[in-house]
Amino acid sequence: MVLVILAVLQARVSSRRLPRKVIKEILGVPMILRQVERIKRSARVDQLVVATSLDASDDVLCDLCERSGLDVYRGSLNDVLDRFYRACLPYAPDHVVRLTGDCPLADPAVIDLVIDEHLKCGSQYTSNTLEPTFPDGLDVEVMAFSALRDAFEEATLPSEREHVTPFIYKHPDRYRLVNVRRKGDNLSHMRWTVDDERDFELVSKIYEALYPLRPDFSSEDVLRLLEAQQELKGINSGAVRNEGYLKSLEEDAQFLKQRGGYDA
Repeated sequence: MVLVILAVLQARVSSRRLPRKVIKEILGVPMILRQVERIKRSARVDQLVVATSLDASDDVLCDLCERSGLDVYRGSLNDVLDRFYRACLPYAPDHVVRLTGDCPLADPAVIDLVIDEHLKCGSQYTSNTLEPTFPDGLDVEVMAFSALRDAFEEATLPSEREHVTPFIYKHPDRYRLVNVRRKGDNLSHMRWTVDDERDFELVSKIYEALYPLRPDFSSEDVLRLLEAQQELKGINSGAVRNEGYLKSLEEDAQFLKQRGGYDA
């Protein structure tokens, strides 16, 4: 039996902290296309679709992706779970890889590592984020499509609708969850994602140093560069990991309070 593994890359232009970041250019190419270039080196991903919104602000992103030959699905701006799930339907996947468009240093080797562990363990959800040990920006989540369908049908909390997977990993009684750890040192304190201008500056400098010599540079190449040029590490120090999700949890509390008041 041949399994279909679909990667869904979430992206939108109207990001809060750094608007239009996904189309900001790194070495003359929009950031999202730099990330796609790296994702396509995965040996395990069969198909890739960019999931963006129907909001007019994302017209430019949709046009960019379509001109680049990428599949695009447009759906709800705020109900990301709805958008993510419906983006999958035309492909009838067995398993789905969740990636976000603010990670231009995404590593195909890490993507394949998490997919392989998911398939080997027969889990419903596998990631390297339940107990992070990889740099922030190398996040990979893989889920059985059946678990994603459950989340789509049953999730109600704002955090569950905005961040797609919390409903699944908050139910270890229903789903087998597996966490993939990095071999060697815990590097979860490192920040390779792009949320603000400082993050973008760091990633741009990494590309400028590595890409001209080796377009398929690895995470190990990045680590060696940061060790050789210690000043780079301070560019985006002090940021909070998963700040967006933490904000959604605050919205959950307000949602539950309102619902409780209504039920009373």
